[in-house]
Amino acid sequence: MGRHLPPFAAVRAFEAAARHRSFKRAAEELCLSPSAISHQIRALEQYLDTALFERDGNRLELTLTGRGYAGKLTGLLDQLDESTRAVSQAGARPFRVLCTPGFAARWLVPRLDRLEFGDRVRLRVSSGAPSTDFAGNDSDVVIQWSVTPTAGVSTEPLMESSRYPVISPELKHRAAVHRPGDLLRLRLMYDETDDAWGEWFQAAGVTPAALPQGPVFPNCELATTAAERGQGVSLAYDAVVRATLASGRLVRLFEAVTLPMVIYSLAYPEGRAGDPMIRAFRDWIFAEVAREQVGVRVASALA
Repeated sequence: MGRHLPPFAAVRAFEAAARHRSFKRAAEELCLSPSAISHQIRALEQYLDTALFERDGNRLELTLTGRGYAGKLTGLLDQLDESTRAVSQAGARPFRVLCTPGFAARWLVPRLDRLEFGDRVRLRVSSGAPSTDFAGNDSDVVIQWSVTPTAGVSTEPLMESSRYPVISPELKHRAAVHRPGDLLRLRLMYDETDDAWGEWFQAAGVTPAALPQGPVFPNCELATTAAERGQGVSLAYDAVVRATLASGRLVRLFEAVTLPMVIYSLAYPEGRAGDPMIRAFRDWIFAEVAREQVGVRVASALA
């Protein structure tokens, strides 16, 4: 059974006029005359056998049917535009990734050379929680904090992690930290987003009357950076700081950890799930996370 499709030129004219609420502005966008726009829309109304606009002199309003049809068409044309660009610019277009500064610096950037098109990644970092409003964030994918479902967006849990204290080697030596309770006399770094010092001390078997005072940072990355500089102790996410620990810039303290939680997820528009670059990036980043998890298990077994 063949598709029942309206004339495409008429669809474009109607969608533009509905979006702008103006035949004149639609004509400017499509490089046509207002009368040509009007002619195309009348042709579409005849094809559909229904009115899409209510005309009252110079006043132009969508009918109820017209509003519903326009809403669907805008999304479909956006998807067609994205799919066409993906094919026509596949060898040259940048791939835009939006994420947090900590994820970019400590996890993503060190691995980008293993991504086939890593040299075409245009990385953007967000000062707050990365937006999944793909109409306005100028991104192809977003690595967002936690898992926050959004209508029209595919969200896949990417990485989960427990937390433990980290300290600079110099401060550890100078402060003579040997037991979990020793941290109560040090400066602790607090995370405004999701602080868990109370949970960690409980896991370590310590019940402090009160936690030491310390600076409160807007995210875990700034708290960890402060710990690297010897300013105190940070409660870091294992999955994010493994490379930093391996470099020797930070040292893990004690075996106690918080309960694992999802810390990052991958988000992209549902309508672009078939985009070849999104699929390739998704497969690559999940493979990288899985490979690291295997490496951690092997290292633990050898230890």
